[in-house]
Amino acid sequence: MLTAKQIKGIQQLQQQCEQYETIELKLNWEMLRERKEDSLDFFIWNEDELIGYLALYGFGSTVEVCGMVKPEERRNGHFSNLWIQAQQVIVDKGFQKVLFNAPGTSESAKGWMSDQPCDYSFSEFHMHWHQKELAETENIVLREATPEDKAFETTLDADAFFLSLEDAESYYNERLSRERECRYIIEVDETPIGKIRVMRNLDESYLSGFAVISECRGKGYGGKALQWIVKQELPTGNIIKLDVETQNDNALKLYERIGFVQQERQDYYDVPLALVTK
Repeated sequence: MLTAKQIKGIQQLQQQCEQYETIELKLNWEMLRERKEDSLDFFIWNEDELIGYLALYGFGSTVEVCGMVKPEERRNGHFSNLWIQAQQVIVDKGFQKVLFNAPGTSESAKGWMSDQPCDYSFSEFHMHWHQKELAETENIVLREATPEDKAFETTLDADAFFLSLEDAESYYNERLSRERECRYIIEVDETPIGKIRVMRNLDESYLSGFAVISECRGKGYGGKALQWIVKQELPTGNIIKLDVETQNDNALKLYERIGFVQQERQDYYDVPLALVTK
């Protein structure tokens, strides 16, 4: 579990780095605040100031890597040292796939990645909802998920996000402890046809895990479900956010129709596991 000092240090360093390069780092705060162990976070301090940080985020057998270094402290090998420490944890925990995450417009990230033995994999757009008139959402119902929905949720995650069923079940189990997250099942005529998750953090509502079964796609149910969620979150005053792969044209068009606008692009790089375990 992260301490108050560590959380404050991460927040301050994130602010410095984002302002310096006009970027948005994807630090997965919904996961950081729910940390149950301290082996996934790596720090470099200068007395009481955090100047370097790297985090590991496990998604089943895949681990994502994200980090940052204070602008004035770059080119001193700090991030490389953090990465060396993280590699041992990746090996010890038996992750099978490693993805580096970096803001698409970060020149410092591109410079560091260019010297690493990794390959570009894919990109996501970070999207925020902007004020737009929303349609009625009749003919669908969203209810909170129960333990009896586990098989439906994990099977749909595996199908929609190209996961193994084992990874989908592992990820499902990991998320159960997230107190700020609510899982919804989308139903039509009392039959489950999709799902979506909402994580509330301070001033944001983050949507994830949105998927509809294949035979119900393209029928408007997904759009109605998203609008239902947006309407529900509006009274909170939160920024409503989600991420979508840049090549997922159908999802992009759907989100844009509802009022989501592209923000920062996040790039992902595949690190060959053999080089991590070497």
